[in-house]
Amino acid sequence: MLHRPVLSASLTVLRTSALCAALALAWGGPAHAAYSPPSTNVAWLAASADADIDKAFAQGRAEKKPVLVYWGAKWCPPCNQLKATLFNRQDFAERSKSFVAVHIDGDLPGAQKLGARFKVRGYPTMILFNADGQEITRLPGEVDAPQVMNVLQMGLAGGRPIKTVLAEARAGKPVTANEWRMLAFYSWDTDEAQLVTPPERPGLLAQLSSACPPADTESATRLLLKSLAESDEGKGLKPDAALRDRVRKLLADGAASRVQMDVIVNAAPDLVKALTPQADADRTAMAAAMDAALQRLQADAGLSRSDRLSALIARVGLARLDQPKDTVAPKLPAALVKQVADEAAKLDREITDGYERQAVITSAAYALGQAGLWKESDALLKANLAKSHSPYYLMSQLGSNARKQGRKAEALNWYEQAFTKSEGPATRLQWGSSYLTALIELAPQDAARIEKLAAQLITEAAGQDGAFHERSARSLQRVGAKLGAWNDKGQHKAALDRLRAQLAPVCGKLPAADGQKATCDGLIKA
Repeated sequence: MLHRPVLSASLTVLRTSALCAALALAWGGPAHAAYSPPSTNVAWLAASADADIDKAFAQGRAEKKPVLVYWGAKWCPPCNQLKATLFNRQDFAERSKSFVAVHIDGDLPGAQKLGARFKVRGYPTMILFNADGQEITRLPGEVDAPQVMNVLQMGLAGGRPIKTVLAEARAGKPVTANEWRMLAFYSWDTDEAQLVTPPERPGLLAQLSSACPPADTESATRLLLKSLAESDEGKGLKPDAALRDRVRKLLADGAASRVQMDVIVNAAPDLVKALTPQADADRTAMAAAMDAALQRLQADAGLSRSDRLSALIARVGLARLDQPKDTVAPKLPAALVKQVADEAAKLDREITDGYERQAVITSAAYALGQAGLWKESDALLKANLAKSHSPYYLMSQLGSNARKQGRKAEALNWYEQAFTKSEGPATRLQWGSSYLTALIELAPQDAARIEKLAAQLITEAAGQDGAFHERSARSLQRVGAKLGAWNDKGQHKAALDRLRAQLAPVCGKLPAADGQKATCDGLIKA
């Protein structure tokens, strides 16, 4: 739950693509595919360096236009969903004429450094800036396309920076109706502590919900639901009978629950747990009310296939609510299991758009696994390997499936294939980190294989621009942490000494001012 010019765009693309290919050859991994914009109906500017961003903002100032920055990746299912349902819309293309559209592909050279500049980590993230570089808002990637268009329009209509709006709302100062909606639809999941730290978020959202004008019930309800979704383990709102009754009334109201669709389908089990902490009659009643609302959304032809499938996945999550999270063979109603199987087969037959297939089929395979239909999940993923533009994502899912069922050798084989086939500097470090994690957890005795993979990742990082920024840095930090745990008793000291010696000259060449050297120096601790 889990979301894009001095030189012409074509010259920029050719130069960045050539650089990607050169780096790929340098570090011995598969060449990154040629740059592809998120859509062909929008004049996206490809950005991979500070100079590209500076030119985009200069263009925005000269043309008196805001700047929309989209940060994504080729393999990312929610990114592909945006391509299938938002970026390809004619009204989005028309609206794009009123802003400068910038695309940062996380695998372009320098992209991870830009991620640090904009404080973005999760794919996808969409940020709307005014021409002076002030952040107006972070757009939600999980809501349906028409709602995103509405939020975008509000931001374009002379919106004030979101930090200013939040500060004034918290201080009880006048905030317009549009600004309350901007707060309600703000992408808190991709905030990265720009406005508030995660531990403070449930309380802040509850405070905003209470302060929202009585006439704006939609914004107040959205803020309330978001607060509830993050209010487990004693955080945020404390449930009472009045709050439970309010939510039950919302769920029974088809129109009102449709407006809050994205929060409901993405957080249904969390909402039920927050409202009814105990597995008692209240929880049974709340889960039934939630399931009824989800069934309506699942049948809503006005929603995308992805949203309708998300509603079905949420229903499975509700049915598993009081079972252990790692249950491989959950006890579910037979009718629900059949719906999951039938829907997955139907989606596989009907989807023709490649972007939508990457987004939806991966979710369908997950749904099958959650329903205990592991054989069907594996079959769906294998059947779609040749149809996917990023098959390594599906291979990772196959590895996860095998691992959950205790098939260690098969899991490692899929993780290895996924890493081998992965494309793009940042993606390879992420997939390599996942493969090494699986190796250490499933085959810690295979020291030679573990050291060889870690050495390869260091080599690849050394040949990249920005490997010690943002997502790539976190991938490498996971590698270092897993190696440290693997050597908890000093039994692999010699291997770690060799890796540390390999890493030292890489760290020595990094600049200290931007934090890269410190990140590198701290990767493999003595």
